[in-house]
Amino acid sequence: MRQEAKVPMISEAEYLDLERASETKNEYYQGEVFAMAGASRRHNIIVSNIIGRLNYQLIKKPCIAYPSDMRLKIEASGLYTYPDVMVVCGEEKFGDEKQETLLNPDVIIEVLSDSTESYDRGKKFENYRKLDSLREYVLISQNCRKIEKYARTEKRQWLLTESDEENPTIILESIGCELKLSEVYDKIEDI
Repeated sequence: MRQEAKVPMISEAEYLDLERASETKNEYYQGEVFAMAGASRRHNIIVSNIIGRLNYQLIKKPCIAYPSDMRLKIEASGLYTYPDVMVVCGEEKFGDEKQETLLNPDVIIEVLSDSTESYDRGKKFENYRKLDSLREYVLISQNCRKIEKYARTEKRQWLLTESDEENPTIILESIGCELKLSEVYDKIEDI
């Protein structure tokens, strides 16, 4: 969740040093640091449900699901960010020996909020598309029971699949998992 609170321009190395000592998470892009806002109760429940469901489905598979404390770097653009959920299969690639910054997720999932939805759909997705490893990008609404999945085709196009009450399951082909509306929104009664 991004807020437009800027600090003076700093180098990538300075950002990483500050981030390692910080109690809060910050994005970094082209010398600027952006504070990330905290998440709502609904947001946290949805992320927890997704992580739990994916972890169960990934048992005995060479894949790992990471929550939002794992930092991502998009090497092609220089963006450092913290997706809500990332899944990587096979060999993990990290920015350095500390293994704090993942470079090659297969799947990225973002839970939309009013303050970040346009960013998640726009500039952030533009940056994510620069990841050669990325196969699927999933957006999950907090305001209604809806999941959108963008899957990269062999021609490097992005194909949209939507889930709703009539089509309650999204299949994540790249990792052999599925997300069901009833499980993603478990314990959320007010939408």
